[in-house]
Amino acid sequence: MRLAHLLRSHLKLQAHRVVSVRRRHGGVLEARVKRIGQRRLKCGQCGRKAAVRNQMRERRWQDLRVLTHPLVIVYAPSRVTCPRCGVRVERLPWATPWARVTRPLGRLVALLARKLCWKDVAEHFGLNWKTVVGVVRWAVEEGLKRRKLKPVKILGVDEVSRRKGHRYLSVFYDLKRRVLLWVGEDRTEATTHAFFDWLGWRRARGLRAVCLDMWAPYANVIRERARKAVLVFDRFHLVKHLNEAVDEVRRAMVRELSGEARAEMKGTRYLWLKNPWNLKVAERPRLAALLRQNLPIVKAYLLKEAFRDFWSHRVREEAQRFLRHWFWMATHSRLQPLRNFAWRVRRHEDGLLAWIDLRISNGAVEGMNNKIKAVAKRAYGFRTTEHFKLAIYHCCADLPLPS
Repeated sequence: MRLAHLLRSHLKLQAHRVVSVRRRHGGVLEARVKRIGQRRLKCGQCGRKAAVRNQMRERRWQDLRVLTHPLVIVYAPSRVTCPRCGVRVERLPWATPWARVTRPLGRLVALLARKLCWKDVAEHFGLNWKTVVGVVRWAVEEGLKRRKLKPVKILGVDEVSRRKGHRYLSVFYDLKRRVLLWVGEDRTEATTHAFFDWLGWRRARGLRAVCLDMWAPYANVIRERARKAVLVFDRFHLVKHLNEAVDEVRRAMVRELSGEARAEMKGTRYLWLKNPWNLKVAERPRLAALLRQNLPIVKAYLLKEAFRDFWSHRVREEAQRFLRHWFWMATHSRLQPLRNFAWRVRRHEDGLLAWIDLRISNGAVEGMNNKIKAVAKRAYGFRTTEHFKLAIYHCCADLPLPS
């Protein structure tokens, strides 16, 4: 089979043909394509057959290599007059509008861009970095159009840091199917409203539970836009706030100590924050010795460990009685960070008790956040939010690649 015939099948040519394939300087293969006779061409916007108006200047598209030789497609596209769209550029079967690469090469670039940073992909194929960005944008747009979303029953909401200075992206996740749904800039009420506008009122009405941290802008909008959904406050974030309160007690105590007492407390941060079964063998006797002392951090540690029993309850009423008793102990501990945490628990008691009934958490969302951070790290960050969101959708949303 001649190379011209192979390229015709490879590029899915019908109204065009390959007239010549020549080797140019540097070993580049140049395949010239022309229109067959007076065949009608298709509109580049709607795909309908249209009358040819005039021919434009030649353009070049990079294609997959032939063995070790780069391949370039050369063609002068035509303007067509579409009865619906007016004057447009013809639809090319081998490339998308404004693309610098063919569809087969674009699919390969998009596949590799899920595994490597875009700069490495550009260097591998000999492309400009902006060309790779355009290919990823095309892949994401086509993937979002082609993916089929099923009804969302359990929604997970969280934020991921975009850059320093408290710049965040909001991530919305289908917890039941573990699928990334939507990514928005910032973590405000406007961002959450934008998600529900995208989701639509029918799917919002079908939500049964939403798992989130205790960030008020998320909760306020969800109560307004998904009134049938039960708010469940995430266990991971609650434990994180409790550990921060314990560590704040430790830091305040260390500032007041001096001499040997302060030296004894040095390097004990994770002794107080670790789970008891995660302690190393050498750490256990040191923690036991510290617990025998009458220190504020000891009281905070015991309250932290006592709160662990909340997660073992199976009956909502028993869990509520436990929370009320723990609230009394924490508010009478004379430890301001623990008092603040206890009042936070009291304000969000309904969302915590909902965990007893549903037992859902944002563990899958936290795993997705770690994947998002890995995507940002391998690229050493992204200059714009748009590029970061493209990378998140492309690597984390499990979108189908364009055909």
